[in-house]
Amino acid sequence: MKRSRAIALTAALVLPVSLTGAVQAAGHDTISARVWVTAVDRSEVLAERPPVAFRTGTSPHQTIVVDPDVAYQEVDGFGASITDSSADVLHRLSPALREETMRKLFDPVRGIGVSFLRQPIGSSDFTAEAEHYTYDDVPPGETDFPLRHFSTAHDEAEILPLLRRAKQLNPALKVMGTPWSPPAWMKTTDSLVGGRLKDDPAIYDAYARYLVKFVQAYAAAGVPVDFLSLQNEPQNRAPDAYPGTDMPVAQQIKVIEALGPLLRKASPRTKILAYDHNWSTHPNDVATTPPGEDAETDYPFRILESPAARWVAGTAYHCYSGDPAAQTALHDAHPDKGIWFTECSGSHGPTDPPAQVFRETLKWHARNVVIGTTRNWAKSVVNWNIALDSTGGPHNGGCGTCTGLVTVHPDGTVSTDAEYYTIGHLAKFVKPGARRVASTSFGTTGWNGQIMDVAFRNPDGSTALVVHNQNDDPRTFAVNVGERTFEYTLPGGALATFTWPRGKALDDKLDPVSLAGATATSAPTGENVAAAVDGDASTRWSSGQAQEPGQHLQVDLGRAAAFRRVAIDSGGNLGDYARGWRLAVSDDGTDWRTVASGAGAGQSTTVDLPRTRARYLRVSTTAAAGNWWSVADVRLYR
Repeated sequence: MKRSRAIALTAALVLPVSLTGAVQAAGHDTISARVWVTAVDRSEVLAERPPVAFRTGTSPHQTIVVDPDVAYQEVDGFGASITDSSADVLHRLSPALREETMRKLFDPVRGIGVSFLRQPIGSSDFTAEAEHYTYDDVPPGETDFPLRHFSTAHDEAEILPLLRRAKQLNPALKVMGTPWSPPAWMKTTDSLVGGRLKDDPAIYDAYARYLVKFVQAYAAAGVPVDFLSLQNEPQNRAPDAYPGTDMPVAQQIKVIEALGPLLRKASPRTKILAYDHNWSTHPNDVATTPPGEDAETDYPFRILESPAARWVAGTAYHCYSGDPAAQTALHDAHPDKGIWFTECSGSHGPTDPPAQVFRETLKWHARNVVIGTTRNWAKSVVNWNIALDSTGGPHNGGCGTCTGLVTVHPDGTVSTDAEYYTIGHLAKFVKPGARRVASTSFGTTGWNGQIMDVAFRNPDGSTALVVHNQNDDPRTFAVNVGERTFEYTLPGGALATFTWPRGKALDDKLDPVSLAGATATSAPTGENVAAAVDGDASTRWSSGQAQEPGQHLQVDLGRAAAFRRVAIDSGGNLGDYARGWRLAVSDDGTDWRTVASGAGAGQSTTVDLPRTRARYLRVSTTAAAGNWWSVADVRLYR
């Protein structure tokens, strides 16, 4: 693990005593959403606010449109890792406080309901012992091809008891195993730090059997393993005094080919995940590529394009280089394979004030990890250490500035870090088996100061919507489901989760008209006119000049279509809406007929029409204003 981003430290814990998912307000057709908020100044941390009622109609504010009928990936869970170090600091606590902390982490009602753990197979940089270890260590110069010395007894002292308790607290918990290094006798360096597997069929076979024995041993210990990756960060060729292995694509393919048939027979439930590294190859990893060798910057694509892909469920990613959009690029190339996000740690500088650490971590993780990964097909969101001490340890090599979900202090108290809340805004409300559903989002992972969000439909039919205000100032927005809407204002930087039940009041809705293949033109040309019809509200067309009567945006649907509602959303650039507008339609792009006109009232304008059929749509300005005119999204409904 390596990281040069920012940050997380401590915060007080405030949680509701119980969670039922949503509030049904008085009256059979009135639905209210429950609301939980975490503020960057820690004035609210997963604090439940009064519910907000849906009402009939639309809103002039930028509008998050949630469509539960359009579903994407299924969710496996959200969480972190009980590393050797995490287990050490948790076992320093009194039994009563350790139990309380475990409940805060794993209990879905009294805590945040962590539902996914990624467990190191052997030692990582977060190891409390003075010596790194695997489950089959032998003296230098010796080998153990029969794996007679294999044992997970080390983990029975602290790690496995915590894992068993976690599964008792949350039976839906899923577990992933990841090695930082094979046993040293399998490697070219005869060391856990650096080197590669020896290029020998007998070594690939031994390593595959080693991984299978781990899965079997953990299952026998009461911790079934749901997912297994082959190597943590296989392109990290120069780990900083902690276990690591350079595993080129060709070697990972050989391990998969050896492991796949054995694992299918020994543990059919356990899925193999490839890669388990950054969104893009880290510049340091490119720089340390041996002379004459390929840097393999398309590593996960090569795995999924190889014959070994038949054994692989999908790919795992980390956050330390690149952008979450890399996940969508891989999904688009291999839609039959899943995407899991499996590691990201907060960190801090030696003099960073705690308030700054909390603020910056909350914001970065909210947009990149909580929302960025899930909107880009991630089935899991997993941070690094679940618990560390106040020095960011213990650790043996590697990261000296990392933070956990919780921090154990010298006086024996436990506090919660920003990552506790970012994971909590997902894990507490989005249950394993949920599906991400369509929702309009205006923000970008690179920061554009807008509202961004992600929505999920839970197995019980309820909806969870996670919203982040990237801006430093409060922002007001609307949430629309079917024919119902509510409006809400979030403080600057805040992260919120809204939940509501499935109900007949939200089932009535118009069907969206697909804009696939639609094109747009404008006068003036302005900026990026295609963005008005790309289905992505984080992009926008702007006129590039002050509003004047006669400016227009024209959409060619590519074929005649019937519709009875047009929504024109100017997004989050406040004030960039048409002060006066006229809507016209045409069958041929030459002869136009006006179907509606009016004055703009805010960022979003919704026009209801008699059933209309046309190929072309033109929105024109009818008033002057100093603001530019922007359109983030044009939506049609029938």
